[in-house]
Amino acid sequence: MTRTNTTLEAYGVLLLRVSLGVMFIAHSVVLKWMTFTLAGTAQYFESLGLPAFLAYATFWAEFIGGVLLVLGVQSRWVSLALVPVLAGATWVHLGNGWVFSAPGGGWEYPLYLIVLSVAQALLGDGAHALSPSRSLPFGRPAPSLGRAAA
Repeated sequence: MTRTNTTLEAYGVLLLRVSLGVMFIAHSVVLKWMTFTLAGTAQYFESLGLPAFLAYATFWAEFIGGVLLVLGVQSRWVSLALVPVLAGATWVHLGNGWVFSAPGGGWEYPLYLIVLSVAQALLGDGAHALSPSRSLPFGRPAPSLGRAAA
């Protein structure tokens, strides 16, 4: 692999990491806090049979996780830690059908975000990560793409 390809890959992974992080921040701040309010989100969680505190935990997980992804702090582990949140969102929207624009929102978008989060975990941090992740404990160690372009 040439230096140019390594650099391009590192910036591609950076683009994935930052866009995924911004999406998590938007879902926490814009959707749960500003649009529905945290109290309204907690009521919605309760209407699903979930404890209200889980709404607050979800808000903070999405917000803090999103910020850590944007900054590039342990991106592999952060993206994996957010998969259960996305799995919960997929479960919530399962009965609404495939398309997320369906009434109540479908399940394809949260499932797609699970795929992106797993891809982020497999790819690593990309360029300009503040705290690069260590390799995952399975398979052969992934190359540190962040160091090539940082």
